[in-house]
Amino acid sequence: MKSRHLLALSLLALLPAFSGCSLFNKIVTGISGKDNVQPPRELTEFTPAVQVQRLWKESVGDGSGRSGIRLRPAYADGRLFVASVGGQLTALDANTGKTIWRDDTRTHGRFGFGKKKHYPDALYAGGPSVNGDLLVVGTLDGHVYGLDAATGKQRWAAEVSDEVVSAPTIDEGVVYARTNDGRVYALDAVTGQRKWVNDQADVPLLSLRGNGALLISHGVVFYGSDDGKIVALRSDTGSTQWRQPIAKGEGRSDIEKLDDADGSLQLDGTTLYATAYHGNLVSIDAPDGKVNWNRPFSSYVGVAVAGKQLIGVDEDSVVWAFDSSTGGDMWKQDGLQYRWLTGPAVQGNYVVLGDLQGYVHWLSLSDGKFAARQRLSKDPIRARPLVVGDTVFVTDEKGTVGAYRIAGSQ
Repeated sequence: MKSRHLLALSLLALLPAFSGCSLFNKIVTGISGKDNVQPPRELTEFTPAVQVQRLWKESVGDGSGRSGIRLRPAYADGRLFVASVGGQLTALDANTGKTIWRDDTRTHGRFGFGKKKHYPDALYAGGPSVNGDLLVVGTLDGHVYGLDAATGKQRWAAEVSDEVVSAPTIDEGVVYARTNDGRVYALDAVTGQRKWVNDQADVPLLSLRGNGALLISHGVVFYGSDDGKIVALRSDTGSTQWRQPIAKGEGRSDIEKLDDADGSLQLDGTTLYATAYHGNLVSIDAPDGKVNWNRPFSSYVGVAVAGKQLIGVDEDSVVWAFDSSTGGDMWKQDGLQYRWLTGPAVQGNYVVLGDLQGYVHWLSLSDGKFAARQRLSKDPIRARPLVVGDTVFVTDEKGTVGAYRIAGSQ
């Protein structure tokens, strides 16, 4: 299985610099004789409907770089935790952006022509995630680390079979992590000792770069697979409870058959919402896996729940709102087409998204119209913005972090 993700990494280097796109399918499309990646739609001016205040902006580590990983920060107890593929892990004061502690795994060594180089011992790629005093993070070299959230000191290390490119999840004294070769691990949160492992076994040779995070609820582990299925596992044993396909993987070529369910899963009560690339948007009854409704909708980032609405971003970065009870269209916004948007986040009455040129956009939930815009940097934003209370935190691929608040919010 190593060849699958190594191929994705090597092709990633061929991606045109202007695009900032982390999608494996966009890379292979560009070298397969089809049309080139579409240029991003030009932004148009508008009168802001709401004033957004940037609270602070800091540079933390090296970010995700060209790895294609969507590194999202984690929040707990007034602290923001940020990881970097370059080996940096930082805790910030969420109110001010000031560093509380920083741990850097990089050491000195010699490589080529006798020049000293910095290179990472730990390539952080999955996480961070935090629960109580435990901070966990996964790596590209097949490890999950448990650390003290107050100090950053390592408590334990667990070896797994492959890259960990999505955030581990902590629940009821167990750390759950998925690897890029289709396995899900349950690790003891105190010791890191393995409790069980579930092997998907049928990971396709080609897939999109990245995995959606695991979702844990009521003793069940939910995730979207690389072959277009939503899977539910028992959290105590790892045995499969149900599988529900949401994409068919149809087409003449392997590229056309890509059907990953990599987007973020959303649980609203007992209803699970999921998307797949070259697949559908699906409403699923979480306890038994039965489909309530489905509609064609190809997405690699998933949806967000906003009351009775679902907000989704399709494969061309058109933003849609759907009725959560039926899947019917409510509005769409195509003014950000081909800007390779992040997954959507909901901040009050607005949906927040980042794009490939470092812009952060706020759209009205009522009609999808542009409400505000800020620029974090000139670098791509890949990770879904993180909303905590009245503040949204945004990170770009080079480690710049910004905190924003809508003026007048309490």
